[in-house]
Amino acid sequence: MQLEMVAKALKELGHPTRLFIFKHLVKAGNQGLPVGELQKQLEIPASTLSHHISALVSVGLLQQNRESRTLMCIAQYDVLEGIIQYLQDECCINSVKPDANK
Repeated sequence: MQLEMVAKALKELGHPTRLFIFKHLVKAGNQGLPVGELQKQLEIPASTLSHHISALVSVGLLQQNRESRTLMCIAQYDVLEGIIQYLQDECCINSVKPDANK
């Protein structure tokens, strides 16, 4: 994953409403949640929810699938794992190792 992609994803997750949405979708697992259920939990207008969902879809953190008349939102775990991996890739690479001779 590249720096720009990670930065955009983290920017979108930096909004409390979007973080709430994403966290609830992660809890829901691979089946996701209907948009109506998210709206009920958040108690916000549909247009506001749509705006936040669009932001998360635009960076690949969410996918939307239509099942009959229901629009499902599903967290994209591979993107989340990519972000986490990017942050951990070079963990402690510049740390000073203690001298074994002391």
